[in-house]
Amino acid sequence: MTTRIINAPHPDVLQMLQRRMPPHGRAWVQANRVDSVGLMQIPVADLFYFSDLALKAAGVFTVELYGTCPQHVTSLAVMGETSSVRMAMDAIAAAQQTGF
Repeated sequence: MTTRIINAPHPDVLQMLQRRMPPHGRAWVQANRVDSVGLMQIPVADLFYFSDLALKAAGVFTVELYGTCPQHVTSLAVMGETSSVRMAMDAIAAAQQTGF
């Protein structure tokens, strides 16, 4: 799993991300402030598991990003306030360490 956190993403980066999102994701980004973006490239099963975990761990928004091979590996974006994104990403890292 590859992970990254972008703090204070540049507006151009948010536009790049929005091009890879479904319509509801673009609408959320346009309507809400995005202080940080957590990104991870993961298998499909992990996408759903980690998205659910992130949503339960912190007040974040999660969305699948298009553009990778959806049968095997996909990308997940976790967005919101910096502390919430960090909390969600830490919860995902802890779950991965324990093997679920």
